[in-house]
Amino acid sequence: MSGYDPQQAATWAPRHTPVLYGHAEAEKALLDAWASGRLPHAWLITGPRGVGKATLAFRFARFLLANGPAGSAADAGPSLFGDAPVLPDSLAVAEDHPVFSRVAGGGHADLITVERSYDEKADRWRGDIVVQDVRAVIDRFSKTAAEGGYRVCIVDAADDMNTNAANGLLKILEEPPPNAVLLLVSHAPGGLLPTIRSRCRRLALKPLNEAALGAALDRLLPDLDAAERRGLAVLAEGAPGRAALLAGQGGLKLLQGLLEMVGQLPKPDIPKLHAFGDALARDRSGTGFQVMGELFRWWLARLVRGAAAGQIGGAGWTEIFPGETALARRLSDWQAPDRWAEDWEQLGRLLDRGESVNLDRKQMLLNLFAMLGRAAAH
Repeated sequence: MSGYDPQQAATWAPRHTPVLYGHAEAEKALLDAWASGRLPHAWLITGPRGVGKATLAFRFARFLLANGPAGSAADAGPSLFGDAPVLPDSLAVAEDHPVFSRVAGGGHADLITVERSYDEKADRWRGDIVVQDVRAVIDRFSKTAAEGGYRVCIVDAADDMNTNAANGLLKILEEPPPNAVLLLVSHAPGGLLPTIRSRCRRLALKPLNEAALGAALDRLLPDLDAAERRGLAVLAEGAPGRAALLAGQGGLKLLQGLLEMVGQLPKPDIPKLHAFGDALARDRSGTGFQVMGELFRWWLARLVRGAAAGQIGGAGWTEIFPGETALARRLSDWQAPDRWAEDWEQLGRLLDRGESVNLDRKQMLLNLFAMLGRAAAH
């Protein structure tokens, strides 16, 4: 897609990002907690994928490492005989600040990031965060801060921890060392151990509004044309990171191609369908199939909601690409929303089962269209 530059995308990573869009309330909560001098030792930052949770975590980590405890920051201000000390009014740390560059480069001694690691023996990224990753935090937190201020740990994402890793982190949460702050990023906090959730202060991030999302897309994807921007904004649902990821994966084009074939049911273009399936099968990483499955499930949910509320094409409905509204209306005529909801569940089981046992992706696509064809024939 024209709006995506892989080299530029490297600078979008949360540890590199100097700005945060749409989360002023959450940022103020962190700043106020720091200024109070009673900063909680653990925060659980929640919200949809791509909404800015890790970006906020790294922004706060830079702030803590640059400023230290609130008392020390105040002591560095004017004396008792001068003006009152002025504390920072935002979490921003300038890009030319030494802490910013060291955090971006992964070279700050008092910051440790826990994420899925690379398995050298298997020559692939691990599917979860393992206990060895958490032990590195225990080792780091057992020592004094290298620069005399805070020690900060970011877990991105806490949902990826296996049972042993979660229990290891719990030990740190139960007995945190002084001036140590843990920032846990979570897309689905309900899946975490209740004992972990209970020891963290929760900070929930909401999807960005239209204005904030637009500002974020201006920075992340400045070369988007109007049609791509409109479509990705709908798919993103207020999460700029999701928009950038889908741009890189060609998600908009993938969904459009799939829905065009759906629109041909009950008599699809068989050669085109097989060519689509062959392309998915050739992708050994499985990324294309995964993106297709996630987007199609998302679109069917959009269809169900719109049809049930009678809002397809009405107020609050933004067309993703030309012809999408007409297709949604046509599919809503095939069967009632409750039947589409049943198909959504069945389709999800089909895709999940196929992924879990590594079934042929092309065959799964053909099975998907066979199921949809039955709906079209009613």
